[in-house]
Amino acid sequence: MELTEKLNFDHEDRRDIYDYIEAHGEVRADGARRALNLDPEAFGHHVTILRRDGYIRRDGNKLRVAYQEEDVEEHDAEDLTYTIRAAQQRDLSGLIGVIRAVAEEGTYIEAETVADLLDHEEVILRHNEVRSRMVFVACVDDEVVGWVHLDLPETEKLAHTAVLTVGLLPTYRGHGIGTALLERGFRWACDHDFEKLYNSVPATNEAAIDFLEAHGWETEAVREDHYRIDDEYVDEVMMARFLDCA
Repeated sequence: MELTEKLNFDHEDRRDIYDYIEAHGEVRADGARRALNLDPEAFGHHVTILRRDGYIRRDGNKLRVAYQEEDVEEHDAEDLTYTIRAAQQRDLSGLIGVIRAVAEEGTYIEAETVADLLDHEEVILRHNEVRSRMVFVACVDDEVVGWVHLDLPETEKLAHTAVLTVGLLPTYRGHGIGTALLERGFRWACDHDFEKLYNSVPATNEAAIDFLEAHGWETEAVREDHYRIDDEYVDEVMMARFLDCA
């Protein structure tokens, strides 16, 4: 199932089952049935229909949303080999740790917000009728070292846009990993018919602004004194990039 696919359920119990699984990332089938107070036979029938329609997958007694599988990219950068792939639920703690480590530099407020949201929801990928998100991770020896996150509004008037955040542990900078993550986010957005990406950073984060400008981003607006960092007021630089997917 594509993250941009419109959800359509012809039975309220199927919607409830999907919503429960989507909100938890991966669940035990028997636990979901009990939580939803459904008859075992009816629950089994609805799960079968949801699997047939491509909404969920079943692995033994575990159920999860059947998101479209994404290619795993392998990269070699001098003496470093890394992969970029779609984030999986097992990456949750490592992903949050990396985002918080980058956010602790004090100049990426949007990253703090993403980390707090992931920590609160305890689910990486989301697709519901309010909002969806896609996350790719960069891994070295299967350890998460960076990410690109796309926040995808479901509101029709904003459905052509996405908010992108990208970050990388300082130790791994200078190998092209950040560029590869950004380009992976671009390609995914293009493949799913998005037209414009946004990212906002404090004006003091000159490295991030330079990085984004080098990859075709432009400053759309500046909100004065929007952040307060270490008791100092700092402007927010609102950046955007139109996607030329042709």
